Amino acid sequence: MARIRMLTSVAGQGFSWEAGQEIDLPGTEAAQWADGVRAELVREAPVETPEGSPAAERAGRKPPARRKPPTRQPGPERADAREG
Repeated sequence: MARIRMLTSVAGQGFSWEAGQEIDLPGTEAAQWADGVRAELVREAPVETPEGSPAAERAGRKPPARRKPPTRQPGPERADAREG
């Protein structure tokens, strides 16, 4: 048996399911209903989430070294740059 959660209300001969209701169905029938529009599969085990915040995860890391921008070396003045 597989469990689905209805996303829309559906009724037919001999059944009536409301949006949000969870229903147990045989695997193949559950897969047909769980198309992402009418229903979705319900996971048996809870979804695992990370135990710490992303900031705590980065706390031990060293930031990447920054490269210094190249400095401009004073050079000879170009004569044609002054003419205008």
